[in-house]
Amino acid sequence: MAETIIGNNIAIEGEITGSDSLTIFGVVRGRIHVKESVVVTTSARVEADVESASIDIAGHVHGNVTATDKVEIKSGGKLVGDVKAPRILIADGASFKGNINMQG
Repeated sequence: MAETIIGNNIAIEGEITGSDSLTIFGVVRGRIHVKESVVVTTSARVEADVESASIDIAGHVHGNVTATDKVEIKSGGKLVGDVKAPRILIADGASFKGNINMQG
């Protein structure tokens, strides 16, 4: 399994699609649809709808997130948008504003 990394000094506008994992340190605006997993690190700023099997949020996400497995908002992470996933974990110290749908 390969992994794609978007570095601290990278900003992407548009659509990201793929079958591997994606780790974001920089800025993404648009739409993200990757099969394996998306990791939004503490330095990342995402203004996009995100779809993946697993989504970990430690940075800031403004957009709707959909996961086939789980969404985790870590301590210090911020999500403004709706969540659709069978499992959702929100850590103490995380920030979330939106709706949750846990139906398959």
